[in-house]
Amino acid sequence: MTAPFRFPRRARRPAARREPRRVPAGPRWGLRIGAVASVLLLAASGVGHAMVTGVETGIGRVDPFQGMSNRPGGGDGLNFLVVGTDGRDKLTAQEKRRYHLGGEPCHCTDTLMLVHLSADRDRASVISLPRDSYAEVPAHTDAATGRQRPQHAIKLNAAYAEGGPNLTVRTVEHMTGVHIDHYLEVDFTSFMRGVDAVGGVEICTVRPLHDSYTGLDLPVGTSRLNGGQALQYVRSRHVDGSADLGRMQRQQRFLAALIHRITSSGVLMNPVRFKGVADAMLGSVRADSGFGAADLADLGQAMRGFSPSSSEFTSVPLASLAQPVPGVGSTVRWDPVAAPALFRAIREDRPIAAHHGPAQARATVVDVPPGRIQVRVDHGGDRAVQAAKVAEELHATGFATVGAPSAAAPSAPSALGSAPRTVLAYDPRWDRSARSLAAALPGVQLRPVAGQGPVMRVTVGRDRPAVHRVRAEEPDQKPGGIAAITGDEAVCP
Repeated sequence: MTAPFRFPRRARRPAARREPRRVPAGPRWGLRIGAVASVLLLAASGVGHAMVTGVETGIGRVDPFQGMSNRPGGGDGLNFLVVGTDGRDKLTAQEKRRYHLGGEPCHCTDTLMLVHLSADRDRASVISLPRDSYAEVPAHTDAATGRQRPQHAIKLNAAYAEGGPNLTVRTVEHMTGVHIDHYLEVDFTSFMRGVDAVGGVEICTVRPLHDSYTGLDLPVGTSRLNGGQALQYVRSRHVDGSADLGRMQRQQRFLAALIHRITSSGVLMNPVRFKGVADAMLGSVRADSGFGAADLADLGQAMRGFSPSSSEFTSVPLASLAQPVPGVGSTVRWDPVAAPALFRAIREDRPIAAHHGPAQARATVVDVPPGRIQVRVDHGGDRAVQAAKVAEELHATGFATVGAPSAAAPSAPSALGSAPRTVLAYDPRWDRSARSLAAALPGVQLRPVAGQGPVMRVTVGRDRPAVHRVRAEEPDQKPGGIAAITGDEAVCP
């Protein structure tokens, strides 16, 4: 694991320049990833003010903060609202067919990301905001009709269609209590071109990923994705039943992998190559007018050491996943306790994930979330203490342990007596769960038992295996929970 980057503390600007902090607002899925990568790439380059100024002039401008008042107070650090749109005007007809990008773009938002850079620039926190989040937008002028609209309930992604970046920023600030400093908006074209410019990105998966809607087709293992394939990956929401929540988790994993690719490929140390990558990424990016060359050069000197271990990712904790609202449709509701706690951590510039030291073992990625796997731990008659310890460690790792450890019946398929090996007995119908549990017990002997049911039975032998940390490829989103991971946990080993 690389050492976290160190940002020299930024000199305070003269009082005359300390205006209200500026904001990001937001459009669409993979696009938001491209915008995040763009700012990190530019910030990490440190190629000098002159070149950054040249790149900065190609950024489109928008004013998402016009007329805003009663904004949240600014905390420590720097906050970006990153959004994506479905613009594809610069893609060829062949690219649109190949990557399932047919139809007319709606120029709307899908999901958004709130990106927080800590005050000492030792940490970047990325929070996904579900597009179907229940929101109440303030009174505003409708962007399409020009008519005044009173405060009303909508889905979060509809704020952009009704009031553009300005209403999106106002809504996000109201919902989170976080002051937004800058707004970044990206489209399909810049996302694809940026990924291609860095030579593609590696993605790992423990199971095949298929989505007929986007054309995504990834085998088990490691795949190098080009720009079009990466767009399919971050757009896909029909891979499994997790829908938009699973897609957000894949987007976070992709962003971690892209950061790793940018910081490890030599792009940042080669001004010519950097210029090409930055031009590709920023060709269709829009940002607030306050985000300029001075900010890019300022950040650049600090973020050259940026690495996946310096980043952390999560989604807003949810209380319900499908709550119907008349006239709005099915929405997701933020958890009334855990969500405010998450945004309070951002305002107070605190980490949201456990940052494991280099001496701690990296969690193994498994197919089934540990919380969905029921485990009973027994012993062969003379391993009661050891069995209790294994059960305790499995529970701490996230497995759903059931019952108290006891001696296995001599006739039980998992019984060992004084055998040297620990046995995991499982019903073949739950073989995916068994493989996920076995990853936490290196060296365990797998024993299929037809008709045993969903509960895994572990009988501890003389080897007393050490429990290894595991995590799901796509963490279980449970009401009230903050499932945050660091970037080094998200990239391929």
